Amino acid sequence: MSTIEFNQLVSVHSQYLNGFAYHFTKNTEDAEDLIQDTLYKALRYKDHFQEGTNFKGWLYTIMRNIFINGYKRKKMQQQLSQSNQQEFLMNSVVAEDNVNMSLNLKEMHKAIDNLSLDYKKPFKMYLEGFHYDEIAQDMNIPIGTVKSRIFHARQKLMNSLAEFN
Repeated sequence: MSTIEFNQLVSVHSQYLNGFAYHFTKNTEDAEDLIQDTLYKALRYKDHFQEGTNFKGWLYTIMRNIFINGYKRKKMQQQLSQSNQQEFLMNSVVAEDNVNMSLNLKEMHKAIDNLSLDYKKPFKMYLEGFHYDEIAQDMNIPIGTVKSRIFHARQKLMNSLAEFN
């Protein structure tokens, strides 16, 4: 299929994306963004479209996947921001002056250092900004184990640092 033919298909079928996008987002501006992302991805991956298949269905699938991935990403970001260990450490520090803050931070670092290596290493890597998959690869363990260990490390820290809550 030539580029011109592909672009014509995109042009013809893009008008049908509005309702589908609004169905997902329930917001006009977000729907427009979703349509734009869908069209961009369709043009970017035009070589993956198999001639003779349902073009509108292909566009809908791209849109659905973009929406689902965005939804998951937003949900993960919300969860991370709510339970982000750095926020926990910052919110736990209630210091009236810099001396108290310094002492509290030392206690928190000490609590982290007291974790067993199975929990300490993935937790520290997470705090340094590594993604779960990077930690899993570095430690040669499944990603679910990484998530579990970071969760349990948070729980242990919250228990050992209960005086700061």
